[in-house]
Amino acid sequence: MSLASVILVLVTLQRLAELALSRCNTSRLKARGAIEVGANHYLLVVAVHTAWLITLWVCGRDQDVNLVAFALFIALQGLRLWILATLGPRWTTHIIVLPGEPLVTSGPYRYFAHPNYAVVVAEIGLLPLALHLALVAMIFTILNAAVLIIRIRVETRALAAVNGQLVRGAP
Repeated sequence: MSLASVILVLVTLQRLAELALSRCNTSRLKARGAIEVGANHYLLVVAVHTAWLITLWVCGRDQDVNLVAFALFIALQGLRLWILATLGPRWTTHIIVLPGEPLVTSGPYRYFAHPNYAVVVAEIGLLPLALHLALVAMIFTILNAAVLIIRIRVETRALAAVNGQLVRGAP
C-alpha cells in the first residue's frame, strides 16, 4: 500500500469518526432544546466533502507525497483538535444553536470567528497539493468556498438571533 493510500485511509477514518461524534453531539444538544438551522444546505456540504474525498482516492491513492504540504496538513490536525476540545459537546457538523447558552469565545474562538472553517479550507487545499493534485485543490477550494458563503451567513444569523449578541464563535 502506498503512503498516499495510507494517508487517505487515515483521513477517511477521521472523517467517519467526526461524523459519528457529530451525530452523538447533535442528538445530545437537541435533547437539551437545541435547534438545527440551515439543514437544507447540509447535504450540499456533505456532497462537496464526499466528492473531495472520492476524488482524492481516485486520483491520488498512488501519487508520491509532497512532504512539506503533508506536514502542513498534519499541523492543521493540531488546530482541529484544539477546536474540538474547545467546543466539546457543542461541536457538530450541523448548525445547532442552543438558546440561552453563551457563545464560545475561548480557545481558537478568541482569535477567529470560524476557526473550524479556516482549518477545513486549508485542508481541502493542502491534502490534494500533498498528492500533487493542484487542479483538484483548486476545484474543491472553489466549491467549498461557495458552500461556506451560504453556511457562514446562515450560522451567523442563527447565532445572533438566538443569543441576541455579536457573533464570535459557533457551536
